[in-house]
Amino acid sequence: MVDNGGAGASGDDGGVKLEQDRLLPVANVGRIMKQILPPNSKISKEAKETIQECASEFISFVTGEASEKCRTERRKTVNGDDVCWAMEALGFDDYAGPLRRYLQRYREMEGDRANQEKHANTYNISIADQEKDASVPSSSSSYRNNRGTRM
Repeated sequence: MVDNGGAGASGDDGGVKLEQDRLLPVANVGRIMKQILPPNSKISKEAKETIQECASEFISFVTGEASEKCRTERRKTVNGDDVCWAMEALGFDDYAGPLRRYLQRYREMEGDRANQEKHANTYNISIADQEKDASVPSSSSSYRNNRGTRM
């Protein structure tokens, strides 16, 4: 299944990615495949490798299209919107819609998480300020005081 010939393949070049670097990890592919199958199902090594190559090629195909869009727009970062655009441009409309909805929900969750962290940090700072104002001794100083008497 490994094609060592053709464009981009070279023997001792070192700059060209190895076949394994181009593919998704087969263990991850197998784990994903098992999630959809009945519990006692087995998956052959050949089936895992076939899906591994197909999924890796699909990702490269879509990412390449998104990357080309970024290049024409003189941007260096491919984002989720670029991937959704590429899916539609390549005719994968059935996947682009759900992917856009997922991306929107992901961004909402990230925004919620950032707001929660901001609130938590503000709360922690307020508690620390209150402790300083109350002149509460720190646990490290009480540890030092108790340490000498325990030995």
